[in-house]
Amino acid sequence: MPVSDPSAQSVPFPSHPTHSLDRAFLSMERRHPDVRWDAGGVVYLSGPPPSLADLRAYVGLRLGRLPLLTSRVEGGSRRPRWRPDAAFTVDRHVHEVVARGPAGWDAALHTALNAPFAPGTYWGFWLVHGRAPDEYALCYRFHHACQDGSAAAMTFRAMLGEGEPSARPVPRKGRLAGLPRRVGTAVGLTTVFLADSLAVRGHRPAIPFVPTGERRLWRGRVPADALRRIGTAHGGSAHDAHLAALAGALSVWSAKSGVPLPRVTALLPVDARRPDEEQTWGNRCFALPLELPVRTAPERGTRTQDGDSPLRRLEHVMAMTRKLRGEAWRQAIQDLVRYMPDRPTEWYLRRMLSPRVTDVMATSMPVADKGSLGDSQVTGVALLPLLVPGHLFGVGLSFFGSWTEVSFVADRALPLGELLPELWEKAVGELEGTSAPV
Repeated sequence: MPVSDPSAQSVPFPSHPTHSLDRAFLSMERRHPDVRWDAGGVVYLSGPPPSLADLRAYVGLRLGRLPLLTSRVEGGSRRPRWRPDAAFTVDRHVHEVVARGPAGWDAALHTALNAPFAPGTYWGFWLVHGRAPDEYALCYRFHHACQDGSAAAMTFRAMLGEGEPSARPVPRKGRLAGLPRRVGTAVGLTTVFLADSLAVRGHRPAIPFVPTGERRLWRGRVPADALRRIGTAHGGSAHDAHLAALAGALSVWSAKSGVPLPRVTALLPVDARRPDEEQTWGNRCFALPLELPVRTAPERGTRTQDGDSPLRRLEHVMAMTRKLRGEAWRQAIQDLVRYMPDRPTEWYLRRMLSPRVTDVMATSMPVADKGSLGDSQVTGVALLPLLVPGHLFGVGLSFFGSWTEVSFVADRALPLGELLPELWEKAVGELEGTSAPV
């Protein structure tokens, strides 16, 4: 079915330049065609599911707000550009998976999670239904060369959103007078992270299982105010509380699964868009490594005061992230993403994605206040972070309405991966206990 909304054909520019980060992901896709470079999210809705034909018509009507999704990359490997795709059809992008009752729900969802893209496409929607007559899910996945998480969140809001997301921190408009200082800060920032990555060369154990190539999704959730209260009580953020809880969950998971974790480094994507920058085109995220304090738990046979280990984890995380929240470093990240040439960009990204440097992808995203599709209401949103070969898993934290949802995406062979959301929820509860007034 062709796009039915005339505005979908009115792309603002005849072509749009790719960014160095887009070109880096395109290059990695060419170098490693066997690797899956897609990310996305799953939206859960209450209400009767639409028919596939109706969903395709709905998506077609909304695409006028998202010109990138009706474009394709052209122009070769050196300076490709996004150009309108004259052959674009909605049918090749929107699909359906029907579960065989409640028992078949997980299988249907994982079919959507693992389905290949149609040839020549960069993204896809999968309508998943069949568990119950009044609930269904939409799985949206995209090639990472096409979008990053922030642009994907805008796709959600254009398709389903009702209300604005929480504000993302962005630097104020830079002044040319401060450019030398900004360059120095940006170079210093890169040097710090590259030095840390080189220091761990050769010290990463191989993943303790044989990957099957089949991904699984596991979810947990807590009230959004819980993480905010924890962060505020200790002078940090909700994201700090999440990372501290993740470290606590990994400590317990390591003991239960028998997987040793002498050192765990998370790779954190940071949105580096300027306040006035178009949200729908490509990648503008910088990748920062952060060591998770998994090993702060007391040794077997010893005891500490209640709450001591959760607090130590939170303090460790806040010490690492405090500088990143500052105006100077946010500006430095933005400058790096805006001005770094292709080769250094790709080298840095490949370095940071390497399992010899990082172990998990950990992304977080404010999605929206609420959402709907017709009479159906969105009840939850699970992020699908990039699962890098050699990483243990990807973990996503979404803020939607009054809930914060954690999602773990991992290979099916990960030992006891299904325990991770519950362990994270318990770790959040432990942190809440340390933050309660005495």
